[in-house]
Amino acid sequence: MSEAEQVPASASEAASAVILDALNATDSNGTEALNATAKFVATPEGTALAYGSLVFMALLPIFFGALRSVTCSKSKNSADMPETITSRDAARFPIIASCTLFGLYLFFKVFSQEYINLLLSVYFFVLGVLALSHTMSPLMSRIFPVSLPNKQYQLLFTQGSGESKEEIVNYEFDTKNLVCLLISSVVGVWYLLKKHWIANNLFGLAFALNGVELLHLNNVSTGCILLGGLFVYDVFWVFGTNVMVTVAKSFEAPIKLVFPQDLLEKGLEANNFAMLGLGDIVIPGIFIALLLRFDVSLKKNSRTYFYSSFLAYIFGLGLTIFVMHTFKHAQPALLYLVPACVGFPVVVALFKGELTEMFRYEESPPEEAGTKEDSSASDKKDQ
Repeated sequence: MSEAEQVPASASEAASAVILDALNATDSNGTEALNATAKFVATPEGTALAYGSLVFMALLPIFFGALRSVTCSKSKNSADMPETITSRDAARFPIIASCTLFGLYLFFKVFSQEYINLLLSVYFFVLGVLALSHTMSPLMSRIFPVSLPNKQYQLLFTQGSGESKEEIVNYEFDTKNLVCLLISSVVGVWYLLKKHWIANNLFGLAFALNGVELLHLNNVSTGCILLGGLFVYDVFWVFGTNVMVTVAKSFEAPIKLVFPQDLLEKGLEANNFAMLGLGDIVIPGIFIALLLRFDVSLKKNSRTYFYSSFLAYIFGLGLTIFVMHTFKHAQPALLYLVPACVGFPVVVALFKGELTEMFRYEESPPEEAGTKEDSSASDKKDQ
């Protein structure tokens, strides 16, 4: 992108709004609307297993996505470069998310739910295959047999000819990437045909990990603006209206993690789910990843702010589940997660006397950072 502020394109903003924010609500029974005639009463063991599994699954993409974001921020590969969120993007994101959410609500009210979900299934099949392939790629690099040849490929699309030739797509990949793509495609076909909750979770985890890894806040103030805006957004759409819960129950796409509360009774064919929207993972997750990169910038061999915010997330999510289970009502998880994830690190920074340093920390967009490195290298050569 040419602009220094790295403003995301409107298409990517809309996609992000769909993936991250359409389902920020945490619903204790995702199949209630489809099974109202015979409501299932979960056993204490089944409930504990479902909630515990959701918490564990939510922590995985945050932890590993944050670690990968550190490497991603230093990458010079255009395919791995992060999308930088500025304060302007953060301020308008809740508005975009609200429009997207209400638009989906109207679509489900006006048009046939079956056809909408069919189109969304195909759309998220493509996105899911690519996201899962990208997620698996570091693991495949480690386990890929040395005896097998790893051939290099390039996908190149150009427009025009001669000096006016312009690159449209220039993507380099190898045999390892093709293996990842093949495995991801098998999972994708499984999801399309069966809509199985395990396939849904594989795609959901891949979306969440990629979001935490590739969406970067440029500073802590931007993170506070984003989390504060989505805090209000989440509370309004869950407590103020039935829009978010309605969309959550109608929207058949892997943008939420689910776990059956009747797994012990029905096994893998269980169908009474507890769910957690990906927005409740990715939004706090990108803030936690920023604090990890801030820890790295301090060069103190300490991860104080990362671990404090990570523990704060566990506390906030546990509180969400407790309140949801107690009152038997869908809860806006960001109501509990935002104060915890912002408050804990700020208190730690106050205690350590590093609050000013935390809020002065600034990340440059990838292109700008690369320019600075190149200019400093050329300066050294001239000297």
